[in-house]
Amino acid sequence: MVAEASRAQVDSLWQVANREFRRGKWAKALTQYERLALELNASDPLQVEVRFRIAECYFGQKEQLQAAREFRRVSDETPNHPLAPLALLRAGDAYADLWRRPELDDTYGKTAVATYRELASRYPDSKAAARAQARIAELEEMFAVKEFKAAQYYLRLKAYDSAILYLKDLVASYPRSRAAPAALLKLVEAYRRIGYLEDLRETCGYIHRFHATYPGAAEACPPAADRANETEGT
Repeated sequence: MVAEASRAQVDSLWQVANREFRRGKWAKALTQYERLALELNASDPLQVEVRFRIAECYFGQKEQLQAAREFRRVSDETPNHPLAPLALLRAGDAYADLWRRPELDDTYGKTAVATYRELASRYPDSKAAARAQARIAELEEMFAVKEFKAAQYYLRLKAYDSAILYLKDLVASYPRSRAAPAALLKLVEAYRRIGYLEDLRETCGYIHRFHATYPGAAEACPPAADRANETEGT
């Protein structure tokens, strides 16, 4: 337990650390918060806030993996603390920040989604959980783009069956994504190229129902009467 005589010193360290934190002086703030973490008893109410700020300092310094570990420490060791949901959200943010380009390995993106979903499960009524849903939607857009880029690669190689697998997975997994309508049109193109006419008709029917006004949809899937005489390669 912190001695009463040192409480003024602890409060001073807290104020100095917060001042550096507000200025974005992450290294200086981190030093002060870490000193506080050593000074405070583990049961001190301020300890959790200090750990949370330490995690934020690591995030600010672009040390996202360390930040994620520190945020998880807050949520896992003090699950009933008011900061626990926000700490779990920020852990997800740290992982998401490590995956910024869809074409790169998406391991951290998947870890971020898993963390956000854990937050929604553990703290379903929290404001942090609502924010996590928005973050998941953003990441799903990136996953969809990744699938679409892979499909385009195979289409350029004329490896239509491989492209179809990616496009179908995109539409099934991320049907509300911005890439989904374009993926459906690419599916139509691939089916037409290799003569999968039944699949072509089914996909066009889906497009007519849900994406009829999407640019290029009418040209890719003309009315049924106009499609009656479709042949491979038309």
